[in-house]
Amino acid sequence: MWNNLTFCSVCKLAPKPTPLLLPRFLPLAHVFKRRCKGLGGSKHPAQTPQNEGLKRTSSLLPARLVSSKAKCRRYAKTYPVLDGRVLSVYRHVFEENLRNSEAVVKRYSELLELVSKGGGENAILRHTQRNKKLFVRERLKLLLDDESFLELSPLAGLNMPYGDVPAAGCLTGIGKICGVWCVFTANDATVKGGTIYPIGVKKQLRAQEIAMQNRLLSVYLVDSGGAFLPLQSELFPDKSHGGRVFYNEAIMSAMKIPQVAVVCGSCVAGGAYVPTMAEEAVIIDKIGTLFLAGPPLVKAATGEYVSPEDLGGAKLHSKVSGCSDHFASSEKEAYECVRNVISTLNYEPLPEEVTEHDNPLYSSDELLGLAPRDYRCTLPVKLILSRLLDGSRFQEFKADYGTTLVTGFGHVEGHLVGVVASNGELTHDASLKGSHFVQLCSHRSIPILFFQNTAPHAAEPTSISQAEAHSNRLKAQASMMAAVACASVPKITIVIGGCYGSESYVMCGRSFSPNFLFLWPNARVALVDSRHLTAVPQAGDSDSTDESELKHLKQRLEEESSAFYSSARLWDDGIILPQNTRKVIAQCLQIIEQQKYQVVPSYQHPVLRM
Repeated sequence: MWNNLTFCSVCKLAPKPTPLLLPRFLPLAHVFKRRCKGLGGSKHPAQTPQNEGLKRTSSLLPARLVSSKAKCRRYAKTYPVLDGRVLSVYRHVFEENLRNSEAVVKRYSELLELVSKGGGENAILRHTQRNKKLFVRERLKLLLDDESFLELSPLAGLNMPYGDVPAAGCLTGIGKICGVWCVFTANDATVKGGTIYPIGVKKQLRAQEIAMQNRLLSVYLVDSGGAFLPLQSELFPDKSHGGRVFYNEAIMSAMKIPQVAVVCGSCVAGGAYVPTMAEEAVIIDKIGTLFLAGPPLVKAATGEYVSPEDLGGAKLHSKVSGCSDHFASSEKEAYECVRNVISTLNYEPLPEEVTEHDNPLYSSDELLGLAPRDYRCTLPVKLILSRLLDGSRFQEFKADYGTTLVTGFGHVEGHLVGVVASNGELTHDASLKGSHFVQLCSHRSIPILFFQNTAPHAAEPTSISQAEAHSNRLKAQASMMAAVACASVPKITIVIGGCYGSESYVMCGRSFSPNFLFLWPNARVALVDSRHLTAVPQAGDSDSTDESELKHLKQRLEEESSAFYSSARLWDDGIILPQNTRKVIAQCLQIIEQQKYQVVPSYQHPVLRM
């Protein structure tokens, strides 16, 4: 999920609290650090200064005065300090969670290493040596500033019904170009020759959704062979299929969200519309081609042979058709051209404020032992918050009311946030409290962090009084659900444990459109927990249960509820390691904040190309 900048927070324990990480886990942490080095886009070691990437373009961008917000953050130091000590009574639960974390972190690192190789070594050799093209990750190094970027859903496309499609055949993420946060979508032609699968369409649509929701400039690196025809019924006809990508391009242009495309390979059929609908397009000589039907189809239809260059090469589209705005003789020249285009957008980078903040008092590595193996192994959520918030300080709201939901204010690397965290089953009182707090954050324009670990099931009422209490709880949850849906502030959801049933909606699950949603590798996502399933649901009034059918259903639920199954199907924006959560949240808040510094014209129509 993160490049090597984000994997360096291993075993940095605070001096006062007693270290809880077991010695046997430390070698695993270092192995993981080595294995994942270089999977992202950083060119330099972790100590690279954050503004190092601006050196190439600092002369092009105007400076801003330092904001006074840093002065206001000193008041955060008056917030009460959370007690993050893990009591001895919880030690056995901590160690059980830690053992589970060892297994899922190992599995995560293996999958991350697998997808980093794209379509495999042979496919990369063909792509780079025979076709004379750069590997997609090398392209990103030339395009992005010299600092870390956030890769979205890197495990998408694994173990799909139609086979493995590593990273869904395209890389998406958010990085800086000329100091401006941008969403990038880059086809990986080493995966299935750049052919687009249903999961690839879904991943591209999610990248566009993030760009629209956070008003982020978009860059497309197009190297696509068009749709995979055997799956055309899952790619073409519906509203959320391939055509939606082009619809979104027009809508984004009307929203004044700039879009730039690079034709860095074959762009056939639907893939040809992406650069032609972008506001500016660059095409690379000899390797970039653009046509609805390639030479083989021309040969089959007319019997005439025509070369790719004559049919839709860089010179044709730069000099004759006008589909391309810039001609580049090499890939390096093309990405420099994109950087120059972005420098003309009248965007200013985020002001470089002095964001002085305190680190948490407790080690983030101990989050591995606080990540619940299952709901029964859940420890108080304040132990997690004490390892994520600045100075472990937290201004709690309604501390003694509805205690199964923790709400309050804190800071993450200087950013003020509202926190809504699961601490047990979402009761009537907890729901009312959550509804009140979410509305406060919305009125005060404060981003909300949801830490979700919902109960796997609720006990069925067995009496009239219990049924009445059950109904009241549902009404209170509906109230909080409405408050979350209508809150007009950025929302970030982290699933730290279970994501079960209707309570997951209340805690800003995927269907409630948070700006970002990430999972810890131990997370479970399902309508019900397989461990609590005692009978197969039957139609009508039948109560009969087939033991073999029940066993099969439990096995299926167990497999389909894992974080890896979820992330492969883009039910989230990716899996993150618990110890990297604070860094991920802080960068997401920076990304969201960028739109405050944009000047948006009042007219609402897209750029219409000739």
